Amino acid sequence: MRIETERLIITDFTPDMAEAVHRNSLDEDNRRFVPDEVFETVEEARETVEFLIGRYGGAEGPFVHPVLLRSGENIGYVQLVFIGDGWELGYHIAKAHTGKGYATEAARAFLPAMAEKLGLSGIIGICLAENTASVRVMEKLGFEPVFRGVGPYQGEQREIVRNVWRAGRKGEDHGA
Repeated sequence: MRIETERLIITDFTPDMAEAVHRNSLDEDNRRFVPDEVFETVEEARETVEFLIGRYGGAEGPFVHPVLLRSGENIGYVQLVFIGDGWELGYHIAKAHTGKGYATEAARAFLPAMAEKLGLSGIIGICLAENTASVRVMEKLGFEPVFRGVGPYQGEQREIVRNVWRAGRKGEDHGA
């Protein structure tokens, strides 16, 4: 995969990206909101990157793709993961690069490409209600809220927001 936006490149992982994946995973927001995506060692990150590379050829996913600045710097990822009742969008931008609209820009390009690739008419977005940045990204992308309340998240019952994105609808950009 290779998707280019004004500022970003979304591509496939390569083995040499393990160090950046490790480094990007260690920030406090990642630990707080997606602790299962924290890699304490480069070796853990390397094993995961190798696994993810092996998933690209199949249809069951997960489909996780690094987000690079045009300079080539790896700043995070976007992903689609099957969660039992549909495909869920996920993303993480390293703390040093948050607040610049990169998550919105990457997901806005990634969603229609993956919907077309997998023949999807809708994609789910779930985040903790307290993760206001992710709630806002989903709003900008045109996700429609379908549930807010206590529900399953990372193996626990937490206050979540569940949204649905419909293929063919354009998300509004309010200054992302």
